Amino acid sequence: MKIAFHGAARTVTGSKHLLTLSNGKKYLLDCGMFQGLGTDTDTLNRTWGFEPSEVDFLILSHAHIDHCGLIPKLVKDGFHGKIYCTPATKELTAILLEDSASIQKEDIRYANKKRLVEGNSYLAPLYDEEDAKRAFDFFQTVEYDQWLTIDENVQVMFADAGHIVGSASVHLIIKENGKESRLTFSGDVGRYRDMILRSPENFPQADYILIESTYGNSLHDPDVNTPDLLLPWIVKTCLDKKGKLIIPAFSVGRTQEILFSLNQLELQNRLPPVDYFVDSPLSTAVTQTVKKFSNLFNKNIQKILETDKDPFSFKGLKYIQSVDESKSLNYRNEPCVIISASGMAEAGRVKHHISNNIENSRNSILMVGYCEPNSLGGRLIAGAKEVHIFGVLHEVNAEIGSIRSMSAHGDYQDLSQFLACQDPRKVKKLFIVHGEYDVQLAFRERLLKKGFLDVEIPERHYEIGLT
Repeated sequence: MKIAFHGAARTVTGSKHLLTLSNGKKYLLDCGMFQGLGTDTDTLNRTWGFEPSEVDFLILSHAHIDHCGLIPKLVKDGFHGKIYCTPATKELTAILLEDSASIQKEDIRYANKKRLVEGNSYLAPLYDEEDAKRAFDFFQTVEYDQWLTIDENVQVMFADAGHIVGSASVHLIIKENGKESRLTFSGDVGRYRDMILRSPENFPQADYILIESTYGNSLHDPDVNTPDLLLPWIVKTCLDKKGKLIIPAFSVGRTQEILFSLNQLELQNRLPPVDYFVDSPLSTAVTQTVKKFSNLFNKNIQKILETDKDPFSFKGLKYIQSVDESKSLNYRNEPCVIISASGMAEAGRVKHHISNNIENSRNSILMVGYCEPNSLGGRLIAGAKEVHIFGVLHEVNAEIGSIRSMSAHGDYQDLSQFLACQDPRKVKKLFIVHGEYDVQLAFRERLLKKGFLDVEIPERHYEIGLT
């Protein structure tokens, strides 16, 4: 058998790894969209590196767009096999993909205006809402910790990865030429002391491992909790400067963590008395879906649920639905907190809020998760003094902040703990994926010191035989 890395290879987004057996059957691990890579992003998302119609099965680790976002295009381009994932992942993916189609329609409309002026041909969206709905005819759910035979050669098992609700590490038993091999794909690894979710599960000994590395050279601060990180920003921006605090947040995972943290501040009588808006229909729908899977929360949240029926709600919280309601926030002079997608500030309503508020020094923009360096969020974190948003150049006068330790990705200690259940001498080859190359190089040195013998950092479209 052989494996090829068609995304999240020396970059964070676009997760796609294709396993091909000697009988020609193909198994795709994730089908994610590239995000935040500047002018290259659209081209990368239109180029597969393989033929979708030849893929027999898709195995999906979780519902973030950089892991599931190209599934409708895969189906549109000829894929007709089964898609395996956990029940929570299926429900969340359905919401995210229809929203992604809607966002693309708006983004393409803007891009085509610019292309018309430049004399270039029009672009079509990668897919539309009907393509997204059509893809769900192929989904089949699998519960955690259950081995499923998907064909005569491969069994799959999902283990809780603790990253978002429904996220999984993927474990395969592959029978080929009378020989059995075990391959593990980490998906995205969560944190072992997450506020809401259970810790990542141990998994059986593997011969081959694909491990993510987003924070492979970083440590999150273990002594500061999220409510204490958020509170000073609310006080400084809303109470002291009488401004707006804008928080770009991924709809799945990060928004719920922020809401839970604000709920905790209210229970402790520390929540500042200002208005809090979740301005994202997607985040609203996702939050309701996450509540349906409360059985996947950790023991601490299970205990809280005995007395607090909704740990994601608090006084002053308002959900914004319509576009007109969203626009009205731009004319609001009173202090407030606006939580809106997307997390990298590359699309969605939050981009409009940043555009309308970034030049006012009373306001603050607080990044609370990983941002690709070339994304709008990444450029703001890097200290850009001016940024283009919707083709307009803006001075950055608002205060820019970042809380890296809020990431749902584990740091290098979490990643090491995830791998601690393995005998490194029995792992024939370990591939580092889903990370920036300089981070991966540092993480590789750590893994070699821990006894892993063969650690490789594949490039995009790199293919290698596994013996």
